[in-house]
Parts: sequence; C-alpha cells; structure tokens
Amino acid sequence: MSMPDSNLTAHIMTVFEHQRLIMHDFSYISDFQWLIAQELSVFSIKRKQGQWQLKVGHYIGVIVMPSGMILEILPKLIGNTASSPTQQSCQPNKPLADTDIFQTRHWVQNMLSDLMNSDDDKSPHSKNFGQFSSPLIALPVAALPLSDWLITQFLQRLAHHQPITHYQTQIHNQTALQGRLLIKEQLRHNSMQPHKFVCERSVLSKGMLANRIIKSALKLLAPLLSQSNLLLYLQPWQQVSVLHQYEIRQLASIYFQAKHELAIQPLQAQQLQAAQQLVDFAYWLLCQSHAETGHSIDSQNPFHKKLTPQRLCLLIDMNQAFEQWASQRIALFFQQLSDDYKPLFQTQRVWLNDAEGQACLSIRPDLLIYKQIHSSAENTAMYDNYVSQAKDAREKHSRHYSHVIDIKWKHLAHASAISASDAYQLSSYAQAYQAEQVWLVYPVQDDQRQAVVLKQDTQDTYNSENASYAQLWLIPFNVLTATINTDLLPTQDVV
Repeated sequence: MSMPDSNLTAHIMTVFEHQRLIMHDFSYISDFQWLIAQELSVFSIKRKQGQWQLKVGHYIGVIVMPSGMILEILPKLIGNTASSPTQQSCQPNKPLADTDIFQTRHWVQNMLSDLMNSDDDKSPHSKNFGQFSSPLIALPVAALPLSDWLITQFLQRLAHHQPITHYQTQIHNQTALQGRLLIKEQLRHNSMQPHKFVCERSVLSKGMLANRIIKSALKLLAPLLSQSNLLLYLQPWQQVSVLHQYEIRQLASIYFQAKHELAIQPLQAQQLQAAQQLVDFAYWLLCQSHAETGHSIDSQNPFHKKLTPQRLCLLIDMNQAFEQWASQRIALFFQQLSDDYKPLFQTQRVWLNDAEGQACLSIRPDLLIYKQIHSSAENTAMYDNYVSQAKDAREKHSRHYSHVIDIKWKHLAHASAISASDAYQLSSYAQAYQAEQVWLVYPVQDDQRQAVVLKQDTQDTYNSENASYAQLWLIPFNVLTATINTDLLPTQDVV
C-alpha cells in the first residue's frame, strides 16, 4: 500500500486548540484571509491591537487551505503553561516544541483508534465515530500528522476492498426487446408507438450506496494524495458515482440504507465485515466534513456572488471525543475489576417534576456504573421465571448505582479550581442517583496527579450526624496512558 505523499507531509501548519492565530503565523497570507472569509464556527474572529485574530475553538482536525498547506489542529497542551499555545501566538517566530507535537499526536491517534475500534453499540456517539475492528498501523516514533494518519487508516482498508457488484433491476422503454416485457406498461406507454418496448431486466451494477459512500470519502481525501496515488486508488472506482449534495444532506439515512443493502448481499463473512468497516469509516469522515462547522462561504449571502470550491475540512468536537473515550476506558476499568459492574452511557432520566407530575428537568450523566445483584443458585430459576415479563420495567428501579461519573475536557490545576457549576452538578447527581461515589474526571498528562475527595462542610450538627453524603471525587485521567490514576487511590475508595 502506498503511503501519503511525503511532500504533503512537509506542508503542515500545526496549531493547538484555543490558540490565537494572526496573519504573520501563516506562510501564505491568502490562507489567513481565506479562513476569515469562510467564517468557520471552529474559529472566533476578533480584532485586537489593530490586527485580526483567529482563535481556535474546541475542535481538532484537518483543513486544506487554498495554498495547499494543511492546517492541523491538535488538542490544547494540558497543564503546560510554559509552552502554552496562547503565549506562543504572540511570538510567531517561536516554533512549537516537536516533543509537544509528537506526544499530542500520539495520544490523539490512540484516542481515535480506541473510538474507531469500539464494538460496544451502547457507546455514546457511536454513530459519529463508526466501529472498526481490524488492526491499525503501528504508530512511528515521530507520529504522523493527523492528515497523514487519517488517509493511511482509510487506504489500509481500501487497499483490500473492491467495489461490490450486484444485480439491479432496471426498466427501460427502448426499441429493442431485452429482458421481460411489462405488458401493462407497454399498453399504457406504447400503444401509439409499437416499435418500442417497456422491458425489465437485471443489470450487473456497481451503483450500491455503500460503494458511493466509499467513493465520496475517497474524493474527499483526494487533496491528501499525490496525483499518481489518487489515480491508482480511483481506478477500480471509476464506474461508481459520488453522493449528490441532497444525499449528503440526508447522510444518516443514506448510511443506514447502505448498511441494509450490504447485509443482504451474498458475501462471505470476512468480506462483509471488511466492507462494513470501510463504509463506517467513510461515513464517519463524511460526517466530520459536513458537520455544523461550515467549510464554504454562505451561499445565502448576496454579497458573495462567486463561491469558492469546497475544500477538505475534517473537524472533531474535542469535548465529545474526550467524553466518549474516557467513558469507554473507565467502563473497561470497572469491568476488569468485576463482572458485576455494568456501565450505562449517557442515560437520561427525569430529575424534577411539577405538582402534576410533569417533567421539568432531566439529567444525563456521562457514565453510570451499577452493580448487578445475583440470586442464590437455588432460587435463580424460580426467580427468573417469575420476573421475566416485568424485568425490563423494574430493572432500572432496582439498580444500585455505585458511581455517577461526569467527564470534562478541561484543565484543573488543583482542587479549588473546580467551578461552582460543576460542584452543583456533582451534588445533583449524588442526590438523584443515591450513588456511593460521584466522580468528576478531567485530563492530565502525567501519573503524578492525585485524586482528591471533596467533603461537604455543614454547620448543621443534626444533618451531619444523620445524613449520608456521597463521596465527591476529582479523578485525573492520564491521556498518555488512557487510564485513570487509580494507583493513587486506596482500593476501598475506588469501588
């Protein structure tokens, strides 16, 4: 399999989340002007000290600019104020540290690999990231830019897949009799032109929706390939058309139709799995490209008569990605401790009702952990037969929640840095779920940060003696190892 063109790799401009960019940060001023004109929601535009600034929002991803330069957006450096991108934006001549860039690329690519390899249908946002199970290419010492990594993952799957052909029923009104003559249609349409025939026949076609989704993703990634590689990979797909714009606007519906079409094809199990994985990946790429982040000048603006062509723009919401990744890894941590621990991802429940019982406010924690209660062996069969019909309705009411977990993509320098809104949210979760512990999980880049328990201070002696408060924990999640720093917690406090 051919790798991305090395010349493209050399044309990478790497920036960090929340970094402020000015015109002189760009090799080509026209790129800066183009980004301002696009009004991408990933950037906020400000004018400060007589010059325009673009501040990167909470997205990571890849944007191909008009000059051919690739803008790579990486997550913010967690707790590294010495090399803060915010400070560096004021010093355009000072390059970003290679170690910071390589380290961040490593863990971001590990995060995306985990999300893509998730086989848990209950995992949050799974429709946005897709599900993949094939082994991924090992990361090199100097991690690839996100653009090269993404195209490599896609081509790795595409290299072992050919467009799927299937017989498609077509009806034509033509001068030659081919296939089955449709008598009713013939009488209706050709009573005055007997030299024509309404025929139905099966034609071998490559126009399946799955093929068209894959072809659309390949065309999307075309700017990341050299011309020779692009022609090589496009060759088997020449007879496949890309999705139209109105189909792109209904991408989710098209995707599910494509999955259904694939499922009924007479394919071997391994071939079907490979095709489904490639379609999932292609769908995910198209979703990130056409998310509500914008990638062209607003066509409804009457002052922009001439529209610029759409360019590759893959953007991932970092808040959502980190929440999903940490949820997945923490759920795995509890399941490794005991099979009795079961996760619930972003389960919504009504918290407050009015006097008539109407729902007023709902809550949705990122992750709930509950313990599954087992009956004794002697009573298990009798118990199962008795409650089988009412099990689903009663299950959620009988669960004992051990942990309610909220996950934030934010830096906490110390315990006192917790915001009042986060503290109120944790307290609300503790009250609503009557859990033993409530966690606020936040990212770190080391294994030295300690977990901290927060104790509620009360002046009411009666309440302090008789009320039972859940433990509120601040739990560090090490993005470099994709684990919580559990070694810093006594075992009895964790579970």
